[in-house]
Amino acid sequence: MEKYDAVIVGSGPNGLAAAIHLARIGRKVLVLEAADTPGGGMRTKELTLPGFKHDVCSAVHPMALASPFFRDLELEKNGLRWLHPEVPLAHPLDGGRAAVLHRDLEKTAEGLGKDAARYRQIFEPLVSHAMNLFGDALAPLHLPRHPLTLARFGMGAAMPATVFARLFKTEEARALFAGNAAHGVMPLHKLLTSAVGLMLQVGAHAVGWPVAEGGSQSIADTLVRILQSHGGEIECGQRIASLDELPPAKAYLFDISPRNLAAICGEALPAGYRNRLLRYRHGPGVFKVDYALNAPIPWANPACRLAGTVHVGGTFVEVAAAEKSAWDSTLYDKPFVLVAQPSRSDFTRAPHDKQVAWAYCHVPHGSTANMLESINQQIERFAPGFRDCIMANHTMNCAEMEAYNANYIGGDVVGGVTDLWQLFTRPVARWSPYTTPNPKIFLCSASTPPGGGVHGMCGYWAAEAVMKRVQRGE
Repeated sequence: MEKYDAVIVGSGPNGLAAAIHLARIGRKVLVLEAADTPGGGMRTKELTLPGFKHDVCSAVHPMALASPFFRDLELEKNGLRWLHPEVPLAHPLDGGRAAVLHRDLEKTAEGLGKDAARYRQIFEPLVSHAMNLFGDALAPLHLPRHPLTLARFGMGAAMPATVFARLFKTEEARALFAGNAAHGVMPLHKLLTSAVGLMLQVGAHAVGWPVAEGGSQSIADTLVRILQSHGGEIECGQRIASLDELPPAKAYLFDISPRNLAAICGEALPAGYRNRLLRYRHGPGVFKVDYALNAPIPWANPACRLAGTVHVGGTFVEVAAAEKSAWDSTLYDKPFVLVAQPSRSDFTRAPHDKQVAWAYCHVPHGSTANMLESINQQIERFAPGFRDCIMANHTMNCAEMEAYNANYIGGDVVGGVTDLWQLFTRPVARWSPYTTPNPKIFLCSASTPPGGGVHGMCGYWAAEAVMKRVQRGE
């Protein structure tokens, strides 16, 4: 007799989302987490000095506000507080210039000079229907509920970012788009690399790029409270190596990588399917730095000092070169660096008059190279005197990222390559990508549609797949 309707392995945003979705309809669920605290990529720790709270992985959360499922959960009513920086994003350029992404679309357009009209033309229709877009885009392949909006998005999203950027004339507009497109961790000349850039810029105008007060751990803690309020259970410190270690249940959902699914489930899955899981491709990894600072980063451009996120990489050409280098397994001395400044809006992150900063760059898959000096040089390039602000730092290379979270294969924190083929066949080509040949085993990680990000939609759709199988009596 099964003790649980569902057991979920992994407490990242997708594992918790799947558990909550099932618990809310009265299913008895248990979440098992290998680490001592829940959260997966949503954890906050004192990595440098006492009193300095650093987000270990995810830091800024536009897709959490865009997520239809998280919006339905009303996280704010359950204790979470979102904090919005005065400026969501700035992208500095040499000479003290910067491209600035404001919450206000018109203000952003005005700052792009000659590209103002083109910017409005591209983004106004998408932003005005953003919630419809998010609902259709954050889902597996399906008949869209809002086909015109999705088609408008898709026309630009399908382009290589190198092609889409040609729509703009100014260096500022092109650089701004390059930095957002680079979140996809793909060479910018490949098809579909405009999709992430478009989604993030629409998100900035529609919902903002906030941080969670107290750190990303606050998101995990809020999700756990919601789960427990519906009778769900969670146990930490439970590292699962085999399916045999799990309690009896009607369904098992895994918020893990395809490779780890094959290892844990073993012969409970057919050999052919396991081999397909093992062929799943992971892309470049990351080298991450957390800083404890004695003062705010002294950016040359004032807008960067107000921004929650700063993209450090220079022109479109420079960003594209850095991303191609990571893909081609070579190190680049001027990496594209994503910098978050959470303590500019969240005063709980650091002691009085001090700051924290979070930064990473993309590096070849599995790289153990130390990119600290390259990252410091890039930030110093646009913020002279930055080194004088550093009190302490903490670094993690690809191997250390994977040791921290076994799902970050080779330091890949986005759940696998999102090129034309694998975007639509995550983790393998199946009508329902969350199912497996074993009717009791499901995958709900970022290696399923719609992919990486703190939005919980992979878990939501996996839970939907579980319910459909139960309804069919499989």
